Amino acid sequence: MRIVSWNCSGGLRNKLHATDRLNSDVLIVQECEDPSRSISAYHQWAGNYLWVGDSKNKGIGVFAKNGHKVKKLDWSSEYTLAIGYSKSHALTWRTDDLKLFLPFTIDDKINVLAVWSKGIDSHKFGYIGQIWKYIQLHRVDICRHKTIILGDFNSNSRWDRSDCWWNHSDVVGELEEMGFESQYHKQADERQGEESIPTFLMHRKVERPYHIDYIFTSTDMKNSSELTIGDMVDWLSLSDHMPLTLDWCEG
Repeated sequence: MRIVSWNCSGGLRNKLHATDRLNSDVLIVQECEDPSRSISAYHQWAGNYLWVGDSKNKGIGVFAKNGHKVKKLDWSSEYTLAIGYSKSHALTWRTDDLKLFLPFTIDDKINVLAVWSKGIDSHKFGYIGQIWKYIQLHRVDICRHKTIILGDFNSNSRWDRSDCWWNHSDVVGELEEMGFESQYHKQADERQGEESIPTFLMHRKVERPYHIDYIFTSTDMKNSSELTIGDMVDWLSLSDHMPLTLDWCEG
């Protein structure tokens, strides 16, 4: 099975020919528009799909091809961080307050958490802080057999801050404790923050490379999966992000 994650940088309706070249069974796209409120050709191409977003123009889309089926998972929870006697509302957060996450199943046998982390209004818990909160809310949901966490994290350990306990490195550490490993780092044998292959080129400039897109696989999938990152020569004219392709061979 081939699962692809790509931040298309908007306007997916005009890039369908490129996505078809990926030959994906399930395509997860960040920063794409809602097919139901776009042109008919895009809606027809979308087929069996899921979509969540803050506006009709930008969200996460999941598109099943080749007879595969996707179904959204109803994950909803509330978590309160206990700090002394504080009753501050800021210590309580809910699933619906976090941006943007889309949990779903593929053919009722693979669980996937699609991520496009956002800055939102809170600088303290923007981007990787949103992912950290989501993990606290849904640790039990995430810790299942055959599970993948993927998408645009907008984060790298190079940007860790000493005054935060929800840094990128902390989140990676928590995921490792839960049995997840970044497929790229496993294959490349590279440490977080020392990636040799970028997934994002800021302002589409090759001199500003970053690695901020990831695919984490559970223990029972990592040894039967192979990850490839799209070549900037092929994708930079379409987006500032490169697609991540995971080929999984069911044992």
